[in-house]
Amino acid sequence: MSKKKFTIQTNPFIVPTTDGKVIKEHFGNITDGNKDISMAHMKAPAGWSEPFQTPEFDEFTFIISGKKQFIIDNETVVLKAGESIKIERNTRVQYSNPFTEVCEYIAICTPAFSIDLVNRED
Repeated sequence: MSKKKFTIQTNPFIVPTTDGKVIKEHFGNITDGNKDISMAHMKAPAGWSEPFQTPEFDEFTFIISGKKQFIIDNETVVLKAGESIKIERNTRVQYSNPFTEVCEYIAICTPAFSIDLVNRED
């Protein structure tokens, strides 16, 4: 019998957080050891933000619902449901949801997200 050429993820890794954000990694470093690409389903609560960072990976974000704010090289960009963005690696960025509703989105990183590659500022 040949090995299946697909993987269905029914039990994503839930990343522990302290800021109310829900992160479910479906594929990536933590979930299946894939260092090339990661995909996570996120929910950022109203008022959420994280520090500026300069990741060593490209990050693609697709907004499912709500809005998400990006400050990219001092330019503020707001995406809403149905919109997407690619932010190139080694770009200084800050992610936030300064709005009144939860933002639900998918994030894909190449290479895969790793805390060692994100370079968050203090």
